[in-house]
Amino acid sequence: MKKLIFYFAALLILASCNNSGNGELVGVNRKAKPFYQPDPYGMVFIPQGSYTMGVGDEDITYGYAHKPKTISVSAFFMDETEITNNEYRQFVYWVRDSIARTLLGEVRPEEFLIEENEETGEIYDPPYLNWEEDIEWQSEDPDMRDVLEQMYLPEHERYFRRKEIDTRKLNYEYYWVDLKAAAKKDFSEEADYRNASLANRPQGLRDRSVYVRKEVINVYPDTLAWIHDYTYSFNDPLTEKYFWHPAYDHYPVVGVNWPQARAFCVWRTELLNNYLKAAKGEPGLAEFRLPTEAEWEWAARGGYALSPFPWGGPYTRNEKGCFLANFKPMRGNYIADGGLRTVIVAHYPPNDWGLYDMAGNVSEWTVSAFDPVSYDVTWDMNPNYTYNAKESDPPAMKRKVIRGGSWKDINYYLQVTTRAYEYQDTSKSYIGFRCIQPYLGRNKNDNPSRASRIYN
Repeated sequence: MKKLIFYFAALLILASCNNSGNGELVGVNRKAKPFYQPDPYGMVFIPQGSYTMGVGDEDITYGYAHKPKTISVSAFFMDETEITNNEYRQFVYWVRDSIARTLLGEVRPEEFLIEENEETGEIYDPPYLNWEEDIEWQSEDPDMRDVLEQMYLPEHERYFRRKEIDTRKLNYEYYWVDLKAAAKKDFSEEADYRNASLANRPQGLRDRSVYVRKEVINVYPDTLAWIHDYTYSFNDPLTEKYFWHPAYDHYPVVGVNWPQARAFCVWRTELLNNYLKAAKGEPGLAEFRLPTEAEWEWAARGGYALSPFPWGGPYTRNEKGCFLANFKPMRGNYIADGGLRTVIVAHYPPNDWGLYDMAGNVSEWTVSAFDPVSYDVTWDMNPNYTYNAKESDPPAMKRKVIRGGSWKDINYYLQVTTRAYEYQDTSKSYIGFRCIQPYLGRNKNDNPSRASRIYN
């Protein structure tokens, strides 16, 4: 009996020794590396802040779509320039090569597919693509040549008998979770389960997978946007050469519609997260997306509360008389600002937060849907009116907010408060985009007792 009592006493002592908190609330030891979010490449930090969103001067259209409203916005990172042709081309080439490797994996799986983890023996189902293996586009192997033939245009569609990639097949497939649909609460028995919260749906219906949405997006930009936007104009060499010619590598990409811009953000997120997981063994926490309308305006202001333009002044010229953006000055003298159409990114000075071309060059997609009264119905903290329009929806539901004005616009559209829209399924020669990444860091707490435990 004494031995049994001694045994239990020893267990209690060992248990108490394993409790490093000594009975105090100290949180869970996650055994993880301290979190640190580095500045993303090519992005600048935009601090959190509060400002009056909406028109602060004239409303020349008398549309009353710019009603002033004080809002607060979280901190985030933003691309310092618009996405360029060369950057978007990386996306297009990735889609092209992933499709080619998938096809080649059918004839040479040992070269183009990774079916097993050599270290752990884990079987991948489906297998991963092997990106270390180069693709021989002009292979002499008849099997590989026949497989890759599917990637090219049919012979009767080729120009000058050249083998060209069939851009109609460059489809990017991804999945996303419709959290807004999952958050809706509908207690009626007749309610559509897709719009009801999982916790509040009647039992017996399907699981959370009902909120997973699948998207298949053709990623190649509309290289004929210059022609269909300006039919009665001679647009060479900007017709088909603008996207792929090296002379325009660092010009803003155009001819990209809203679903393509959003797909680019998803691909960019996966690209970085997969690298972090493979190279550093870290969980991917990066998330790139289009900015909301409120985030875009806050970033464009550059810290100036009342200035109509990103550079902090009421005029479109500096003290030397030089224009500060690429737009349509005076009575249509396009070249007065130094550019006839688009110009190379970062050609003009940045705003005080280091962002280039927040006015002019190309207008920019936001994630927000356009509605003239959206300022009245959105919240005052990180406001965003959005709608994921389907093909069957009326055109009014497919309007997305564009901001910043472009090379073809007068200076009114360059103002940080001016709202405009375009239909999400259209691509234009004057609309591009840039990405943001939410800031996941933390601000130090002023309480020294708690701060010393968290930050030391």
